[in-house]
Amino acid sequence: MLKVGVVLGLSAVIMACSQAPAPSEDTSPWVKTQKIQSGDGIALSLTGIVRAKVESPVAFRVSGQIAERLVNAGEHVKAGQVLFRQDPSDNAATLRAAQAENTSAAAALATAKAETARQQELFDKGFISKQFLDRTDLTEREAKARANAAQSQLLQAKNASAYNVLRAPSNGLLLDVTGEPGQVVAAGQAVAVFAQDGEREVEVFFPDRMPVPELGEIITAEGKKEAIKLSEKAGALDAMSRTQRARYKLVGASTAPALGAIMQTRFAVPSLTENTLEVPLGALDERGKGPHVWLIKEGKAQPMPVVVTLLSSETARIKAEIPANTSLIVLGTHLLKPGMAVRELAQ
Repeated sequence: MLKVGVVLGLSAVIMACSQAPAPSEDTSPWVKTQKIQSGDGIALSLTGIVRAKVESPVAFRVSGQIAERLVNAGEHVKAGQVLFRQDPSDNAATLRAAQAENTSAAAALATAKAETARQQELFDKGFISKQFLDRTDLTEREAKARANAAQSQLLQAKNASAYNVLRAPSNGLLLDVTGEPGQVVAAGQAVAVFAQDGEREVEVFFPDRMPVPELGEIITAEGKKEAIKLSEKAGALDAMSRTQRARYKLVGASTAPALGAIMQTRFAVPSLTENTLEVPLGALDERGKGPHVWLIKEGKAQPMPVVVTLLSSETARIKAEIPANTSLIVLGTHLLKPGMAVRELAQ
């Protein structure tokens, strides 16, 4: 009876094993993928800075020592408001000297005219020669020229006295103020940077050999998109950064952004974005001859050479002719071999 029980037990175990599900024969590795949505490329995204349309340095028109500073950076000022005053003592002395020179030159001219009149009478009576009369006339012309020069110098001295006070050219905002009381500044040396009220523009710097588009858009902090239009562009690349500066005016913006605000801008550049895609860094494979990505074709991984145009911390911009709806492997590409069977784990 014991032998019969053992045989029956073994039979039950064998039957149970025969009824267990067979393990899967597909041992292909899983790979993470994403679908290429379109072959139209991507939009160019750059950082822009909000600037005033009219933004210029503010400076005295004459040299001198700053006596007063009446404003601070970030202050909004009105047209004609006094910003700085210079010490007027030097210009006051110059004005007095010019006034004295003008008085002296006027007196000399009056004397020369009287002398010419007397010599003309003597010439008419035949008492002096024509040569002597001409010499007297030349002296009068010299005195007149000196008087004209003295008048011009007096006018300059008066203007210089008025230039000791620096006023705001219009309503606007002082972006920066560098002049300080006691500082001696030369004529034309900037003591502040002034942004005039009115239209705002977005300043963008484009990389070398990249076309500057006519239209684009900004993305506000609230996520709204607003159109921008090219206002001006630099005629040459910056010598240091090798970038080209361009300014865009806001088209129909609901509210003017704050000066100096950082804005995200986007541009459609057909010559740049044709066959251009933005992919995760993990999709790039640097093994072999040059960078390439891996595509899934008929369940197998196949490499495709690409040209990398831009790298960021998380993505890469590549040029490649990849059809829409193609599965791109974005993780684990360093383990792949051409023709390897894989199973797709969509992102």
